[in-house]
Amino acid sequence: MTLTMPPARPLVDRYGRHISYLRISVTDRCDFRCVYCMAEDMTFLPKREVLSFEEIERIAAAFIDRGTTRIRLTGGEPLVRRDIMDLVRSLGSRIGHGLDELTITTNGSQLARHAEGLAAAGVRRINVSLDTLDSARFTAITRRGRLADVMAGIDAAQAAGLAVKINMVAMADVNADEIEPMMAWAHGRGMGLTLIEGMPLGDVGMDRVQSHLPLRELHDQLARRYSLTRLEKRTGGPARYVHVAETDGVLGFITPMSHNFCESCNRVRLTATGQLFMCLGQDDQVNLRDALRSGGAAGLDAAMDQAMLLKPKGHDFVLDRNRPQPAVARHMSVTGG
Repeated sequence: MTLTMPPARPLVDRYGRHISYLRISVTDRCDFRCVYCMAEDMTFLPKREVLSFEEIERIAAAFIDRGTTRIRLTGGEPLVRRDIMDLVRSLGSRIGHGLDELTITTNGSQLARHAEGLAAAGVRRINVSLDTLDSARFTAITRRGRLADVMAGIDAAQAAGLAVKINMVAMADVNADEIEPMMAWAHGRGMGLTLIEGMPLGDVGMDRVQSHLPLRELHDQLARRYSLTRLEKRTGGPARYVHVAETDGVLGFITPMSHNFCESCNRVRLTATGQLFMCLGQDDQVNLRDALRSGGAAGLDAAMDQAMLLKPKGHDFVLDRNRPQPAVARHMSVTGG
């Protein structure tokens, strides 16, 4: 007689939200220094503090056992971590065994040499962060340049059969004039485009109030020039999507500042050092690394339960000249995008 084990308890927070989406930052390091994400002179974590791949796999497995169906690898830039494809292949082997989807967010700089491997490991779609198509502006935003490498990476990803979505941080005084050209370019290549409002995370040396571009207003402006049809499309994240008739493409909006999406939040974020943040815009955290190392599987399970009690109803992002300090002191690269 074969006994069927009952499913593990699902991860449900105090507000009844089922956590089905885990974002894992595999490193805080990046080969770019984007002005809205990092300071020019960053101090990165000592490598000894970073979770091993084995620890990441054990934590991911615990989340899958409790109902997480989507995992996204982030950074920093995840593809700069040494032997990253070993982790991708290991997690990819769980697709169809509790995990529905493994995705990755990348700046594209290392994509040309990894695209085929990602596809072979079971990754079907990726997000590429790209804020401009102008080489000089790209260098100013990233403080590094190498736009040609990113374009080559996108070419390689599409050649490997990966669905590519472009993520563009929309900034009023930086790239607002490129939003429509970017949309035409992305849709012309069969890629989606998602616009993202800048978030007040970490001291990055830029005027976030001046650069803030409210996407609700931008949506209304675009609606006067394009035929936008709301879509029920969901990819596990916070974006809301429309179909643009004139370009026959999909345009997404992530609006943490002008219209938060907290009521349906299904996400938690694991940092490279094993801190689980239940909200990008709050500092509450649970140390899963210590729980795993000191208490094994039982300790990890208990820490996950604690996290559900701490997950807040929403974030506290505010942009205000009278509050110049960032809402959260840590940089985006620490928590993962």
